[in-house]
Amino acid sequence: MPSDLRRALGRLLAAMIAVAVLALMWQVAEVDLARLWQGLPRLAAWGARAWPPDFEDGVTLLRRAGETLAMATLGTLLGALVAAPLCLLAARTTAPGVLVYAPARALLNVLRGVDSFVFALLFVAAVGLGPFAGLLGIAMHSAGSIAKLWSETIEQAAPGPVEAATLTGASRLKIALHALLPDVAPGLASTALYILEFNVRASTVLGVVGAGGLGQELKNAVDLLDSPRVFAIILIILVMVTAIDAFSAFARRRLA
Repeated sequence: MPSDLRRALGRLLAAMIAVAVLALMWQVAEVDLARLWQGLPRLAAWGARAWPPDFEDGVTLLRRAGETLAMATLGTLLGALVAAPLCLLAARTTAPGVLVYAPARALLNVLRGVDSFVFALLFVAAVGLGPFAGLLGIAMHSAGSIAKLWSETIEQAAPGPVEAATLTGASRLKIALHALLPDVAPGLASTALYILEFNVRASTVLGVVGAGGLGQELKNAVDLLDSPRVFAIILIILVMVTAIDAFSAFARRRLA
């Protein structure tokens, strides 16, 4: 069989398998567009009941917004501190050897594989309800994500400065601090800011497991069917996330 024909048949078979898998997922996910169309009027009715938004207890909402921002910021910072040594162990160019590199990579996969929501749920059992549990949950997941991205940035760094420092007989720590870090610092900072953006958005739902913040107020308002208050909380979340995204984008441009 000619090679061109084999490639064509291979692509056709791959396309058929992909379509079959998507069709199976469509069934498993119980996608029902007719049900969605029938539910749109109910969504519109909810929107009508939610207007105008209820900002009557604005002090409480602002305090909860502060909790959300604190959880995201401190959780990202703690995650970055944990990620700093891990990324050096998980990068091929800086790991002492495969016996260190492989376990470090496996640890990052574990931290990244468990969502901050799940971590927060576990920490609620350990430290009780409140934003501290959410902060710890964000930190654990962020540590894996940041370390993974930082290790890839380190692996892509120009080898020249590191090789020059190695020839001088400098220790691994000095090489990392004086030869590697200045070259990759903008990329590392940009990654951390991106993770902060994500965590601000993610932390708004951690209140569902009792981790405080705006998510807690949102859950309470939904449970009470208080549509105007739900809408007010959603608006605050949108403003806060937009402001953080704008600040992060500005900072990343300055670092580029």
